[in-house]
Amino acid sequence: MQQRTLGNAGPVVSAIGLGCMGFSQGYGAVDDDESVAAIHTAIDSGATLFDTAQSYGGGHNERLLARALRGAGPQVRVATKFGIVRGADGVHLDAKPERVREYCDASLARLGREVIDLYYLHRVDPEVPIAETIGAMAELVRAGKVRNLGVSEVNPEQLAQAAAVHPIAAVQFEWSMLWREPERDVVPAARELGAGLVPYSPLGRGLLTATLTSETVTTSDFRRNDPRFAGENLASNMSRVEALRALADRLGITPGQLALTWLLAQGPDVAPIPGSRRAARIVENLAAASIELGADDRAELDKIVADGWAGDRQSFAAHGTSRSDALSSDIDHV
Repeated sequence: MQQRTLGNAGPVVSAIGLGCMGFSQGYGAVDDDESVAAIHTAIDSGATLFDTAQSYGGGHNERLLARALRGAGPQVRVATKFGIVRGADGVHLDAKPERVREYCDASLARLGREVIDLYYLHRVDPEVPIAETIGAMAELVRAGKVRNLGVSEVNPEQLAQAAAVHPIAAVQFEWSMLWREPERDVVPAARELGAGLVPYSPLGRGLLTATLTSETVTTSDFRRNDPRFAGENLASNMSRVEALRALADRLGITPGQLALTWLLAQGPDVAPIPGSRRAARIVENLAAASIELGADDRAELDKIVADGWAGDRQSFAAHGTSRSDALSSDIDHV
């Protein structure tokens, strides 16, 4: 597995990591033993970046990851996030500076680790200036509890405000062939500040795998409520997926691998984190890091991507929408 560095002096990680949210929420019933086995498969396949959050399963995901990574070795890098709080009373945002150390200590305890390799602000709390939250996170670095800081779903202005307080090693956001809006603003802003790029949902919430059916769309809350998976938009996007499938078939790879290969080719600072609960799918995704496309194949793929996709994604608070939108968008990996 090729390695990439996040940020100017951030962690060195596998070119493709593993988004772990699905082991705890978003996709129905889970089996912890199967999840641990799948994570072990990821390690055996070369993954070193494992992404979780305090909100995933209300802490279950971090505890599961601790179990799975026990004895995994020093090459493993753990990223976790705070700012979305999920509990018996519902879900809310909280990035108050006075709570940051408490959240970090709780994550460290659940993860069974002495230090977090990459600690993200999961979502900006609209009630707290981001500079104040980052200031409290920087204290964690000085205390030796955290090695590197990251931010998730921020706009360029918020990113600049964060970086003015402490170096930001990574910016996490949705980016794929299906959703290229970040290329207009967040990507260049992050590169100007020397932050690495960690795309979640790099497979277009499953659409770019060419395995979705109308049933899998209608039975999934986060897809059913996404405009890209509705009506004429879905029909249009499915037709583009067929073009993706045709190219992938000719190359002897899967559509999902082709989508990840395209994303990796956007720059050496890109490290996507696709998620899956299936060991075979994890192996497939990670194998994309070793695929190289010829010039003609890249040109054909560029045509498919340039044609555009139908529908806007669900909005996030970082883009000026409501708190409820930000919380409902806690789907970070597929």
